[in-house]
Amino acid sequence: MRKLFYTLALFAVPLLLPAQTPLIVGYPANFDTYNNTGSNVYGFEMEVDGIQPGDVTRVFPSNFPVAPGQPCVIRYCVGTVTPFAGGVYVRWAGQFDPNTQQWSLSTPPANGTVASGESCWTMALGARYPTAGCEHFGISTTRMWTNIVYHWLVPDPNNPGQLVYYSGNTVPLPGAPPPPPIPVILPQPFVNVIPPAQVGAAPAIAFEIQAPPPPPQPVPQYGTAQWVKVFKLEQDNEVDLNDLMGGNPAVPENAAQVETGWKLMQYDPTPHGKGNVLHNQQLLGNGHHAVVRRYEHYTYTGAYDPITHEALCLDGTCSAPGPGELGDIVGAQNAAVNIEMPSLQVTKVGSGSVSGAGGAISCGNTCFANLPAGASESLSANPPSNAVFNGWSGACAGTGTCGFTVAGAMNVTATFTTVYTLSVSRSGNGSIAGTPNGEFSTLIDCGRSCSAKFQNGKMVTLTATPAAGVTFTGWTGACSGTVPTCNVTIAADTKVQANFK
Repeated sequence: MRKLFYTLALFAVPLLLPAQTPLIVGYPANFDTYNNTGSNVYGFEMEVDGIQPGDVTRVFPSNFPVAPGQPCVIRYCVGTVTPFAGGVYVRWAGQFDPNTQQWSLSTPPANGTVASGESCWTMALGARYPTAGCEHFGISTTRMWTNIVYHWLVPDPNNPGQLVYYSGNTVPLPGAPPPPPIPVILPQPFVNVIPPAQVGAAPAIAFEIQAPPPPPQPVPQYGTAQWVKVFKLEQDNEVDLNDLMGGNPAVPENAAQVETGWKLMQYDPTPHGKGNVLHNQQLLGNGHHAVVRRYEHYTYTGAYDPITHEALCLDGTCSAPGPGELGDIVGAQNAAVNIEMPSLQVTKVGSGSVSGAGGAISCGNTCFANLPAGASESLSANPPSNAVFNGWSGACAGTGTCGFTVAGAMNVTATFTTVYTLSVSRSGNGSIAGTPNGEFSTLIDCGRSCSAKFQNGKMVTLTATPAAGVTFTGWTGACSGTVPTCNVTIAADTKVQANFK
């Protein structure tokens, strides 16, 4: 039994331009799996197709580091990643001692302890974990895999110190080929994001799980049947791997969140293949940043056709379990998708406007736009006559025209500051000088120039110098006192008078 967690990455907003392709970033997967082999196993391996080692960002439990000298949170500690031509193997296993010819760690058969999909490790089961017979594994990748196959590992009887895939507990006949490996089977969601078809639409988020086929048979056979129930919930905030835990509000679990009441999943070898795929798709709601679906899998305990192994449900349609047809829960999977639309969000600080991005941005009014990924765009800041532009932050920098290449959900802040007039007058003969200089090439040098423009919050130092034979008698207005130097902080249009006698 196991529970898979997937996080892909999402930013959902109303579309203002022609539809753009959503970007997906990150694919974590965590799950519990039970040792239902009936004997000890000595490790676990995931075959992850369609990715390479550089795509793997995390191997559980590296997201739960432990202090030096402390035990790991699972018995096999962190797994290893090994590439092959079509993907990677991720393996968790103990150490082999060549002196004793023994492996250091093993997982016992499942003893009936119930783990809800994310709990088969020390931090959840505590003292029950060593004998529970289940394990918790997972990885995180930057690209979506194309397929995942899971296997328990057992010692290779022909090669001491090597592990091979579990293939059953029967001893093969002399000269017979070895039996094929037996994978750990539970359908797992594959997520596809469908770009919006028209202006103003949202992308559709499609989840699919496929029923695994049975081993080849002389007569085509149906696979093992399972009942599946699907819950759905959208979230305003991006969903993290650690959110996809039982009891977390990000996980849909109550009756009001049921999306698919019951579906019988069973591989169908006939051309129509009616039970092979469970497809759940819905447009993303405006303002939501994630979609979470929870899959609960239960054993089908009804009758089968003795020849084809097709499930023979009591209601004839297999639309819901009948009496005696719903068995124990097999596993629960939580799958989340976070999507990022190539877009630009402009934020203004102060009074001014921002325009550009091919006419898509005209902020004040239009401060957000979806843009084509990889496009080269630019923005211009336009301060009003009573303000100055202080510069860009976020995806842009400096004070000139902002040029950028669209890469995901981008944010730009344009900061403007209001400008006020400082006016200086004189009573009597003398001069007043100000530092620093003002905006728009203005300055205080009074006699010649008795007013200047300064940004809100700027401190200006005024120095009064009396003419020969004249005494400075003091300031009035925004300055006071008889010291010839005055500091004034600009917060509005401001007047100061220097008095000489």
